[in-house]
This record gives sequence, C-alpha cells and structure tokens, in this order.
Amino acid sequence: MDTPTDPHVKHQNEPLSLRRRWAVLAICASALFLVGLDTTIVTVALPHISVGLSVEDARMAWVVDAYTVPFASLLITTGALADRFGRRRVFRTGLVVFGLASLACAVAPSAELLITARIVQGTGASMLTPVALAIVVNAMPDPRERARAIGVWGAMFGMSMAVGPVTGGLLVTALDWRAVFWINGPLVLTALLLVSLLVPESRSAHPRHLDVPGQILLVLILATAVTILIEGSGAAGTRWGSAPILIGCAVFLLATAGFHHVERHRSEPLVDPALFRIPAFTAAVVSAAVVFAGFSLTLLSTTLLLQNTLGWSPVAAGAATLPMASGAVVFAPLSGWFVADSGPRGPLRAAGACLVVGGLLLMIFTVATQGTGVPLLLAAYLFIGSGVGLSSAPVTTTAVNSLPPERAGVAGGITSTSRQVGTALGVALAGSLSATSLAGWMIIAACGATVLILSGLAINDGTGR
Repeated sequence: MDTPTDPHVKHQNEPLSLRRRWAVLAICASALFLVGLDTTIVTVALPHISVGLSVEDARMAWVVDAYTVPFASLLITTGALADRFGRRRVFRTGLVVFGLASLACAVAPSAELLITARIVQGTGASMLTPVALAIVVNAMPDPRERARAIGVWGAMFGMSMAVGPVTGGLLVTALDWRAVFWINGPLVLTALLLVSLLVPESRSAHPRHLDVPGQILLVLILATAVTILIEGSGAAGTRWGSAPILIGCAVFLLATAGFHHVERHRSEPLVDPALFRIPAFTAAVVSAAVVFAGFSLTLLSTTLLLQNTLGWSPVAAGAATLPMASGAVVFAPLSGWFVADSGPRGPLRAAGACLVVGGLLLMIFTVATQGTGVPLLLAAYLFIGSGVGLSSAPVTTTAVNSLPPERAGVAGGITSTSRQVGTALGVALAGSLSATSLAGWMIIAACGATVLILSGLAINDGTGR
C-alpha cells in the first residue's frame, strides 16, 4: 500500500478548484447513472429475455436480483477496500469488471449463463456507487456544498430512470434484448477515460480491516431472503410451507443470528451495530430501503402488467415510466437544497407522503379501471418517482455525516447497501406476487407510511445530523 509520502496521497490533500470539484462530481455521478441504467433498461427487456431463453416469467426476477444481491452485499466491503487501496483504483477496476460482464450478458446462450454473468456484473457495480460517492465527499469537504452535490448525485438516478426504460424499449424493438447489454460497452470506455484524466486518487489515512466472516454472512442473508421470496411463488414447484422454503427460512434465521453475534464482537465490524443506536441514522437507512423496495416493486410489476397482461409494446411500456423519472430528476436536486437549508425531516416526510399517494393510485388503477385508466397509472408513477427523488439527499447526507471523512467509503457503502437491499427485496416481492394483485400496491403504500413515521426521528439541521 502507498505510504503518506506517495505523490497520489499528497495530491489528495490539496483543495480542488470549484470547476474541478464539480467535474469530479459529474464523472462520478455517471457511475450512478450507469448502475441505474442497467437496472431499468433490463426490466423493460425481461419479457423478451423470457421468450428468447425460454424462462418462466415468475423466474425472471432472478435476472434482476442476480445483479442486485451481490451489488447490495459487497458495497460496504468495496468501500473499505477503496479507503485502503485507493478510491480511483477500485473505481476503475469496477468499471472494467462491469464492462466485461456486460459483454458476457450480451452473448449468454442460456438463462443460467446470463444469471452467472449478472452476478459478476453486480460485483463490478458494487465497486462503483459507494466508491464514487467517497471520491465526491473527499473532493467537497464543505457540508452545505456536499449536500447540494448529493442532490445532483441523486438526480442522476432519475435520469437513468428516464433514459433506461425508453432506450431499452427502442433497443428491444429495433434489435433484440441482447442490445440492452451491448450499450454498456461505450459508456464504460468513456467513463474510464474521464476518470483517468480528471479524478484524483484518494484513500483513508486510517483504513479499516476487512470483516470476512461478516461479509460471507451478509451475502448468505440477502441471497437466502431473496430466494425465499422468489421461489415461494411456486415457480419451481416450491410453495410457502414446502420443505425447501422452510429450510431456507432456517438458514436465514441462523445466518442473521450469526451475523449479529460476529459484528458485536469484532473491533472493526462490516456494519457497526453502534451506528444503529443513533435514531436519525437508523431512520435514514431504513427509509432508503423501504423507498427503493417500493420503487422496484412498482417498476417490475407494472412492466410485466403492461407488456404481458395488457399487450403494450416495449417502447410504450418504457415511455409510460417517464413521469416517474421526471419526478426523481426534478426533486432529487431540490431535496439537496432543502437539506442544506433546513435539514432532512421535511424531504423525508414529503417522500413518504408521495409513496402513500402513489400506492393508493395504483390500487384505484387496478380495482376501478381494471388496468385501463392510463392517467391514474401515470399519476402514480409521478408520485412514486418524486418520493424516490425527495428521499435521496436526506438519506445519503445523514449517512455520510454520521461517520468521519476518512470513513467516507464505508458511509457510502452503508447508504447504497440500504437502497440495494430494498431494490432486491422489492424485485423478489414482484416476482412472487401477481402483477394484478392489490397486495403489491398495498405494500408500496405501507412503505410510504413507514417513511412518514421514521421522518420524525430525523434531526433537523442543515448538515443532516
């Protein structure tokens, strides 16, 4: 590992100009765009992947969660690795892994190989989001500038929501489903070039030790939980109450108990249990998980409903999500300004209210119009996307400001992990529920109600503390 006299380490302590700081933000935020794009663009293509590889619709949730489970599981460890070995170095490694895995997805001849390639792709993605956020935090030490930057950061996810479904629909219609993976190649190459030219290296002066037992148990917990939810739908002949599901539940409980025991007794745990004694931090992390569970449940369920049940084309189904993307793009940067000026409570409360309204509108869309009331669907998308955007800055700012700057990689990992855990669980729920079921829309409304309750625990000052 480099010593403190290494030129890269010396350079990271020199303040960057305003233009350079925001250039670094733009480059690093492109990683969030790439990660978000891959989720939304693939969702629109799922019905065509199902036909092309002869996979049951109920099992298609694995194409998404094979990506999100390793992504969510490895985020904290990759953040710690970046703090130790260099954030730019790990970031570039993640781009290379992500790009090569994308090419493997594009040429996969079977569902098994596609899912395997998606696992590798998720591993590469885990090196991007938290590490890029740590680079931004290191470049912007001022809390108010950082809060505004995080708002812009969150808007990139909304942009990926806008571009992903429409682009995916166009690619699938003009070419085939494999094109949604080929498109990652030029995006990765462009990002690698810009990182090499403009992003400075940075690392922690006091990096943490790796928690290998905790990491293994976390992967086991998330993988088992997702397996139970997806396979419990009966897609492979398994049902709730069957022996495989009961065994899975036992493994999940044992892994969870083991994880809690291991983390309590390690000097540098993967997830520090003491952090969850801070009410504001806990509220932010749980809020991130439930917001993204509601978002991913909405996106996958309605995509399957529109294409498989109502017969919409991929382009039309992708275009229908634009109100959701618009809400996220508009309110993510505004949320950053709100947090910088008055703290996280207001944006979190508004995010929860938007999710509740979105869930209620989807219930009306299903019951009163039998899926024909398109304006209701578009309105629901708008509210849910706005909730996602409003939640971005308060959640991330609280997590980052709860830890010292030298642990920024870990802070970014915790924030992103909570979002991806929510995404994985939301996708798994969508795979186990009927696309026309009211249960899914009730869960979305319940996610919003949870955020509303937790928003009262947020401490209201301009730094999110």
